[in-house]
Amino acid sequence: MADAVSLDGFFATEDDQVDPLHDFYFKGDTPIDAGNRHTSFRASAASAKYLAQEWSQIGAMVIGRRLFDITNGWDGVPVAGDRVFVVTHSVPTDWEFIDTAPYTFVTDGVASAIAQAKEVAGPDRVVSLNGGDVGGQAFEAGLVDELDVALVPVVFGSGKRFFGGFTGKVLLDDPTAVVQGDRVTHLHYKVRKG
Repeated sequence: MADAVSLDGFFATEDDQVDPLHDFYFKGDTPIDAGNRHTSFRASAASAKYLAQEWSQIGAMVIGRRLFDITNGWDGVPVAGDRVFVVTHSVPTDWEFIDTAPYTFVTDGVASAIAQAKEVAGPDRVVSLNGGDVGGQAFEAGLVDELDVALVPVVFGSGKRFFGGFTGKVLLDDPTAVVQGDRVTHLHYKVRKG
C-alpha cells in the first residue's frame, strides 16, 4: 500500500485536492526513471532514486473508482506496472480508453482485485495499492503486507483518510527504509502478521 499522506493522516482534502502532498513529485531536478510512461515526474535526487527503485518493482496497481475518475485513469497509461485493476460498483462504458488500456474493472471487491493483480504481477514483482477506502478495506481484510508512506510536512485538519474507514489496529515492524527528500520523508514498513 502506497501514497502520500499529511502528518495528520489524510491523502487529500475533502474536495479531493492533493496540493501540497504531491508537490515533491514535480518540483525537483531529477527525473524519476522507473520505466513509467509519465515523464513529468521530477523529484529531489534522494526521492527520485528511492521512487525509481520502488516503482520498478510494481507489476500491477489496484486503485478505487474515485481515483480512476479524478485522474481519468491517467488517460489509459498506468503510472507504474503493466496493468491497473479498478475496484468499482459499475464499469464505465463511456471511457475513451476502455478497449485499449491495460485496465480491468473489478466489481466483486478488493480481495478479488488484489488476487487478479498478484497473478499479473507474478512472483517477482509487487502489487501497489493506493490509500483511501480501497486501502482501508484491504487492511481490514489482512491483505496488506507492506506500507510505503510519503510523509509530507503539512496538516490538513480534515480530508480523505489515508486508511479510509478502517479503524482497526495493525502493528508494523520497524521501517525497512527511511529516505529524506525535499519536503517529504519516505517510510517503508512491513506489516506485522499474527
